[in-house]
Amino acid sequence: MPKLKTHTGAAKRFKKTGTGKIKRGQTKMRHILTSKATKTKRKLAGAALVSDGDHAKVARMIPYA
Repeated sequence: MPKLKTHTGAAKRFKKTGTGKIKRGQTKMRHILTSKATKTKRKLAGAALVSDGDHAKVARMIPYA
């Protein structure tokens, strides 16, 4: 069986937790931050988990994470 290649773009964006869930960053924090509320920016600074619908697709891209 050949080795699987890791999708390097996905490897930079996703990380596996100890329990096997996949962490991701939030969107909408790159620019135009002056028009966003402080509360919104604080909430978006934290990480989130990949949804159940996308979990299999992302897990395939990072097989050795």
